[in-house]
Amino acid sequence: MSLDKKGNPWALIPFAVFLILFIGSGIVTGDFYKFPVLVAIVIAGAVALAMNRKVSFNEKVEIFTKGAGDSNIMLMVVIFLLAGAFSEVAKGMGAVDSTVNLALTIVPQNLLMVGVFIIACFISLAMGTSMGTIVALAPIGVGISEQTDISLALSMAAVIGGAMFGDNLSFISDTTIAAVRTQGTKMKDKFKVNFLIVLPAAIITCVILGVLTMGEQANIKQLTYNWLEILPYLGVLITALAGVNVFLVLAFGIVFAGTIGLVDGSYHLMDLIQKTSEGMAGMYEISFLAILIAGMVEVIKHNGGIDFLLYKLTRNIKSKKAAEFSIAGLVGLTDLSTANNTISIIITGPLAKDIAEKYEIDPRKTASLLDVFSCCVQGLIPYGAQLLVAAGVASISPMSILPYSYYPLLIGVCGVIAILIGFPSLSLTNTKEKKPEIVYEKVE
Repeated sequence: MSLDKKGNPWALIPFAVFLILFIGSGIVTGDFYKFPVLVAIVIAGAVALAMNRKVSFNEKVEIFTKGAGDSNIMLMVVIFLLAGAFSEVAKGMGAVDSTVNLALTIVPQNLLMVGVFIIACFISLAMGTSMGTIVALAPIGVGISEQTDISLALSMAAVIGGAMFGDNLSFISDTTIAAVRTQGTKMKDKFKVNFLIVLPAAIITCVILGVLTMGEQANIKQLTYNWLEILPYLGVLITALAGVNVFLVLAFGIVFAGTIGLVDGSYHLMDLIQKTSEGMAGMYEISFLAILIAGMVEVIKHNGGIDFLLYKLTRNIKSKKAAEFSIAGLVGLTDLSTANNTISIIITGPLAKDIAEKYEIDPRKTASLLDVFSCCVQGLIPYGAQLLVAAGVASISPMSILPYSYYPLLIGVCGVIAILIGFPSLSLTNTKEKKPEIVYEKVE
């Protein structure tokens, strides 16, 4: 694909249909999750297939299925399913409760909000889901606020901030998986670059929370935890950081957590199998979204829509920094429109990859920018799932949480600074994952 082709703006109509259905229904109903996103993308995909009469319908279907069945998309889907299974199996055998209770036991009573933020960081890093982290920790945040003068909004913001930390960095987060697969880099390499960019934001957030809640204390009752139940999370983090293949990491995590659950009586064999199935089922929507979006994007690409976007986005770019800002802006605006950071990365990932290749941006940096800026916006939009869930638990307005949303804002600031100063300094050599070769044997 050439970034110099002017392309065809009309080919982008399916994107517009998707956004109108998704955003329009949210504005009309007041609930951005009322209209099923899968239905929206199916309708948009149908519009894409109906366009360009110069190409036969059968050929367009072939183009759609080729994009939907791309090896990177299929790998992403399998990883989604395994990540969902691990998260559910670990949660079912008590890993979340034990981890939270251990952390609350360790945290100093006069630094509870800092502790809640750090606990949320670790839980989300281990679970790979911001939503699961918020559901687990938001009630604890509410309880702390009820025993102190700490506002509910600040408490929920601390939980959301920590949840977005792991959403951005976890090896089994759907945003990380999408960013890594679309840019063709390695999870371990992306983690290292991303971590360097957002670490200052986490530290500054801890300092701010500590200063704002100085002197506030709550009596946390004696909590019980089991070190054995925490080991699956530690095992997954350690093996992932060691560079073990993500499939093996997740398979190990499922078996490890399942074995502990069987030994301590948390599971019977059929219960374990059922939990594994439930975890995979929880990832069906995002998996089908990835497949359908990839198919639609392939048709739009064939019709010249992607060429048009790239031409418009890059015609005034004169430097590598400007290219990085265009990628950050593109994924941020997409997340603002879709209120879903994973969808925004899946949609903009192929565009970002083309821009990165033209301007020689390291894929580790591109994947990090996609993840950082999508999570930044996702943590700041009051109609996003994270703020809505936390606000629902605390019975407050999502808008009241925004003034305390320090971490999502700070990762955006750190991302901008990283672009401006060229941090971290990277070499393009040996950064991409080798795409698996598929060999077809001739059958006589």
